Amino acid sequence: MDLLHTNSSLARRRFLCSSAACIAGLVPGLNETSAILAGIAQVSQKSARVAVSLDLEMSRNFPNWEDTHWDYEKGNLDDATKAYAVEAARRVKSAGGRIHFFALGQTMEQENIDWLLNLISEGHQIGNHTYDHVNVTASSPDQIQFRFQRSPWLIGGKAPQEVVVENIQLAEKAINHRLGIRPNGFRTPGGFANGLRDRPDLQKLFIDLGYTWVSSLYPPHPTGKAKERPGRDVIQAIVDAQKYAQPFAYPNGLVEVPMSPVSDIGAFRTGRWPVEGFVEALEASIVWAIDNSAVFDFLAHPSCLVSADPEFRAIDAICRLVQSQAPRVEFATLDQIAVL
Repeated sequence: MDLLHTNSSLARRRFLCSSAACIAGLVPGLNETSAILAGIAQVSQKSARVAVSLDLEMSRNFPNWEDTHWDYEKGNLDDATKAYAVEAARRVKSAGGRIHFFALGQTMEQENIDWLLNLISEGHQIGNHTYDHVNVTASSPDQIQFRFQRSPWLIGGKAPQEVVVENIQLAEKAINHRLGIRPNGFRTPGGFANGLRDRPDLQKLFIDLGYTWVSSLYPPHPTGKAKERPGRDVIQAIVDAQKYAQPFAYPNGLVEVPMSPVSDIGAFRTGRWPVEGFVEALEASIVWAIDNSAVFDFLAHPSCLVSADPEFRAIDAICRLVQSQAPRVEFATLDQIAVL
């Protein structure tokens, strides 16, 4: 993206935000966030857009429930995880879409990254997920990452914000060195119910680092009783949460592209659902997005899905819905969605 386009896009987003602030002041009961969403709805296209975004990291409790060592080596992807990511990409591309992956810099330490290079050559996108899967909102050293709790000498007494910035930039360098690209967008490790709304310092940080959009917001929702298929009330609550997972711009022009519930971690770790419940929740949420010309951003982790959904039932269900409901819905990557 050239500098002129970036500056004009930021100016346009700031105008939308300032206009929304005025609307919020004129309409009783309408807060600024709702006004921003209303403004975006006026300029959005008619077709719903579905993104498939996969975080390339290892996940505790998978493949075995007692597995916790991945907390300390999040980027050390195993062969099963990589194979699942590649096959998911093949299926989505066959259906006419591309996946937006988010990679950890630590993964670039692995000897063979040809699979990532092949994904790029197939048109799939790679975004920044930090180097070590750090918490960007950390206010104390023990909140940054498990690895640094066990090995505090790695951060040498630095302030949390300094560690976060260095971790983001180190991931950029690793991705550029091994893959020859600049990361396309940024996703925070972990999602926040309020996104970065209460962190203008982080909004500015990402703009200063050269990012025009981030994916940090994940709206809260129930998961029901553990180890049981979610009931209609849980499914409906997840569908109702979709309206809080729509893209918008922060006051400084940084675009937020939220993660849509329910994630695989929410379903298979928190809820410990059967895969049928996960697919049902996804289908109901995508139908809502189609009916409302909205956005649905599927959030998942190949390291989780390879155990919980080895037959790709979730990915295939998404592909079937998008194909069967075209042109009311289309695939999009998160950078395409972020162009407000």
